[in-house]
Amino acid sequence: MSIKTTVIGTGYLGLTHAVCLADAGHDVLGLDVDDTKVAMAARGETPFFEPGLEELLRKNLEAGRLRFTTSFADAGAFGDVHFLCVGTPQAQGGQADLSYLYAAASALAPHLRKECLVVGKSTVPVGTARKVRDTVRELAPVAEGADLAWNPEFLREGRAVQDSLVPDRLVFGVTGDAAADRLRAVYAPQLAAGTPALVMDLETAELVKVSANAFLATKISFINVMAEVCEAAGADVIKLAEALGHDERIGRKFLSPGLGFGGGCLPKDIRAFGATAATLGVDSLVSLLDVVDTVNLGRRDRVTSLARQVVGGQVAGKRIAILGIAFKPDSDDIRDSPSLDIAERLAAEGASLSIHDPVAGPNAARKCPELTYARSVSEAVDGADLVLHLTEWADYRAIDPAALAEIVKQPVIIDARCALDAQMWREAGWVMHVLGRP
Repeated sequence: MSIKTTVIGTGYLGLTHAVCLADAGHDVLGLDVDDTKVAMAARGETPFFEPGLEELLRKNLEAGRLRFTTSFADAGAFGDVHFLCVGTPQAQGGQADLSYLYAAASALAPHLRKECLVVGKSTVPVGTARKVRDTVRELAPVAEGADLAWNPEFLREGRAVQDSLVPDRLVFGVTGDAAADRLRAVYAPQLAAGTPALVMDLETAELVKVSANAFLATKISFINVMAEVCEAAGADVIKLAEALGHDERIGRKFLSPGLGFGGGCLPKDIRAFGATAATLGVDSLVSLLDVVDTVNLGRRDRVTSLARQVVGGQVAGKRIAILGIAFKPDSDDIRDSPSLDIAERLAAEGASLSIHDPVAGPNAARKCPELTYARSVSEAVDGADLVLHLTEWADYRAIDPAALAEIVKQPVIIDARCALDAQMWREAGWVMHVLGRP
């Protein structure tokens, strides 16, 4: 059954959600206050890189199931279900900035003249949903006929389309059966395919996303602490992680040592969650998340220090090639990118950098135009005293290290993501440093 849905916000979350709702057969109207974003989407262009999304966008535009607008009046008149998918960036002090969320709800509500369901998908501090509901009902002509639910997203950059079309779970935070039933209708294809739907109160639903991210961040920081232990003891963190991963209570996912996490979600969310915990008086969570954040940022210090060490104590005047500038592979996202942070540190110390990334170079160049960007791996490493592998793109695992050894000045590499075949690189003549390994 096709349902008329609107998606407020066409950023990473909103555009992906709108496209995938349309692909599931719904009639979708995407809304953004940014004319440029709306025009791009209407042309079938995405403002960010996400595998498979642009093709799906064009398919559903051509099918007539998807269109875009800047008019809240149009959205209010059109939709029976309205998804709020605006950003909640980090504000000063670590708290989540909810101004975009309240602005979207306040702009939409006066145009809600028929019974409908407003659904929040943004990541928010616990307690936000009820405030949004009160705002909507105060301003909406339909008043209590505008119900509210919270349906957190669990998208992974690089796999967002798959995560939307075939999610591992659906969380419905509701105050009554009617909202849950409407959400079941929206997600009928996913439910028919076996995706579990977990129905709960608003507060628990708000906590699911931030709790999941806090746990994953803790797991990553734990294995990176163990990498430090392994370096000090002469042990191998990769073998250690493999052994730990066989324990079904722990699992292998997110137990990958290296440079640590970045991007627009994990760092922001754990800091906002810590700020929320402080307001709730849960000091133990504040302490835990502070340590997780400190450990994570310390990995950048470790790589910068190791780079100095392997080139003789200081990087000034050294030519350093950086492979990967996005915060993770299969993404052009450079928000809180550990790679870009390290590049800026080394450049500030006088290193001559050459940076390559399969897709994130243009974004990095807009943010840091003073740095040098290469069009190919060979151009980046030509004459390099040191190569840093900082983002684990599949492209870099396919490199022929013997061929690369012919064009560098010194065949020395730091694999900060523990993702390259160390034996193959060493057999090709490289001095290879891998975090957490002998």
